[in-house]
Amino acid sequence: MPSDAVLYQAAALCLTYPDDDFRARLPLLREAAPQLRAFTDHAAVTSPQELAAHYVQVFDFKNRHSLYLSWWRDGDTRRRGMSLVRFKDVYREHGLEFSGEELPDFLPAVLEFAARTGNTDLLTEHRDGLEQLRSRLTDFGTPYACVLDAVCAALPTARAGVRR
Repeated sequence: MPSDAVLYQAAALCLTYPDDDFRARLPLLREAAPQLRAFTDHAAVTSPQELAAHYVQVFDFKNRHSLYLSWWRDGDTRRRGMSLVRFKDVYREHGLEFSGEELPDFLPAVLEFAARTGNTDLLTEHRDGLEQLRSRLTDFGTPYACVLDAVCAALPTARAGVRR
């Protein structure tokens, strides 16, 4: 798995709810993705209850920190439905059916897709939203900001012909 793929997979795990499986994977995440060490080190010394409460505070109460990429472009409008269809179509084009409990534009799902396929088009198409999320997480002062810092830094520059 190329190093960016490892980073994308590790970032996907870091951006999901921090359950017992996440805690068990922390040592592996720390070694596999040194770009995420600031976050994984923080998670390792933070109690499970405190880390879970922080995740909920950061991601579940405000759209200002939405992990749903189409929200950044479409908000809560009808256009968002077509954007969600686009995510599913891209997954299907790569032989994958989206069957997650979350919507197909959930950032951890998109990162896992990029890790598995090497296709970063969905991430680069939503770079503006990722940058806004990164900035807002930084302003909020959460360790999750370093995860977005690493993801944004690893993204290729936009290519001609990529749909926006």
